[in-house]
Amino acid sequence: MEAKDYLQDIQDIKQMMSQSSRFISLSGLSGVLAGVYCLIGAWLAYKTIYVDDTTFNAYDEIVTSDTAIKLFCIAASVVILSLVTCIVLCYRKATKSNEKFWNPTAKRLVINFNIPLLTGGFFILFLIEKEMLTLVAPLMLIFYGLACVNASKYTLGDVRYLGISMILLGLVSTWFLNYGLLFWALGFGVCHILYGGIMYFKYDRN
Repeated sequence: MEAKDYLQDIQDIKQMMSQSSRFISLSGLSGVLAGVYCLIGAWLAYKTIYVDDTTFNAYDEIVTSDTAIKLFCIAASVVILSLVTCIVLCYRKATKSNEKFWNPTAKRLVINFNIPLLTGGFFILFLIEKEMLTLVAPLMLIFYGLACVNASKYTLGDVRYLGISMILLGLVSTWFLNYGLLFWALGFGVCHILYGGIMYFKYDRN
């Protein structure tokens, strides 16, 4: 009995250490909803770019300054909706589990996530200024994937595999630059829904 008690104590200590070093209130459902928002955004972007059933090969000729502004508004809306949904659902999950939502681990998670993300964001803005638009979608996937991998050590391990999937999709899409929007939808839409669903069934359901 004493040996079993010691083993149980060790497991409890390991669990407490894991909880203190990882942000475990990440909501899988927020990932699913973010994926849905991204698919809707991708469809709106497609309708904005290819208004006359134009082929994918004319991508550079179709994206004018007016179109770029519309695409920026769509992307900004998707990002804002995803962020608000993530914050609300993660806060609700933390409250339900009697966990503190904004703690030192959450701060480290945000910092480590934003370092690659902001670096990629500034680099992509430079490419947009230089009108090198075909590289935007692959680099968005790659830098977002790097951000997920970099932040995964502070949250659920599934985020690491999401990041690796994003990086691989981004690298593959460099061979198919005219299909950037399709890969963008696969990465930010389908992958988010897939991994968000896995995380929901593994961690969120009681």
